[in-house]
Amino acid sequence: MNLALLTVVLAVGWAAATGSFGVPNLLLGAAVGGACLFVVRQFVSSPGVLGRATRIVGLAVTFVVELVLSALRVARLVLRPDLNDHIRPAIVAFPLTAKTDGEITLLANLITLTPGTLSVDVSEDRRLLYIHVIHLTDREAFIKEIADGFERQVMGAFR
Repeated sequence: MNLALLTVVLAVGWAAATGSFGVPNLLLGAAVGGACLFVVRQFVSSPGVLGRATRIVGLAVTFVVELVLSALRVARLVLRPDLNDHIRPAIVAFPLTAKTDGEITLLANLITLTPGTLSVDVSEDRRLLYIHVIHLTDREAFIKEIADGFERQVMGAFR
């Protein structure tokens, strides 16, 4: 995406955020957007920026969907009159494919923010992420769900 088109997109985004689509506000948005693009021009002018932005948006959508589904699962679980008969807490050692500090931190935070799960620790060698799960039925399915969902998308957003 060329910088002029990105400046126009940022100006329209500025106008939408401020709620005024007048010419002076659009020009101000273009000036602010242009200044920001000047500062980060080495990252924005490289190829693949649009693809990375799409992957970041996809990660955000996945997180919101998982947030809602997990909240419903936890609500259904805790509203049972016989909660102690149905709850199966566990700590799962999740094998990490993510390698950088940023990837591991974002993955751990997404897991912690999702109801019913909590990132507990990362192993010394950074190969395992320990996750507490409020209700675990199948360890392998849980590991596959995180690996194919959050972890894959987090690595796509960072690489």
